[in-house]
Amino acid sequence: MTEPIRNALYLIELCSGEQQHWRYRGPDARGDIWWQDSASGREFSETSLMYAWKIIGRADEAPTESQG
Repeated sequence: MTEPIRNALYLIELCSGEQQHWRYRGPDARGDIWWQDSASGREFSETSLMYAWKIIGRADEAPTESQG
């Protein structure tokens, strides 16, 4: 996957299998990467996460034929 796009919404899968929508906010001046949970509105940095997760794909784009 390419670098996330600032302010784009992504479908995220947690290590538990739960899926969430997070908005990529990008790096701050120190280089910490920030996200916002779309359900709660809370912002957090990747360094504060206590569990494994992965980006499934963009949630704010319509699927193309190649995406299924």
